[in-house]
Amino acid sequence: QVQLVESGGGLVQPGGSLRLSCAASGSIFSINSMGWYRQAPGKERELVAVIASGGSTNYADFVKGRFTNSRENAKNTVYLQMNSLKPEDTAVYYCNLKCRLDRTIFEYGYWGQGTQVTVSS
Repeated sequence: QVQLVESGGGLVQPGGSLRLSCAASGSIFSINSMGWYRQAPGKERELVAVIASGGSTNYADFVKGRFTNSRENAKNTVYLQMNSLKPEDTAVYYCNLKCRLDRTIFEYGYWGQGTQVTVSS
């Protein structure tokens, strides 16, 4: 059983910063990618930033230069440092993990429980 535990959401004023973290635990053989999606009310879930096993990170255009996705391999943990936050960044942020559970090629996907980020004055 694989679990993702997120933390770090909250209320922040425009221009402020927050740091989200997501720790994966369980019988993980190898991680293919780990990152963040978000979903605002009435909108579809969208990619924010994902870091691949080789270390490269894919960012959505709307967060480039403001958000940084990093990982701590030894702890199977990823972080999302969010700076210069805007009201339109308000959403539930979900951690996403794609991993292998054994030596086969099969990839499994998991979601965290979500953490609310609200940017408002």
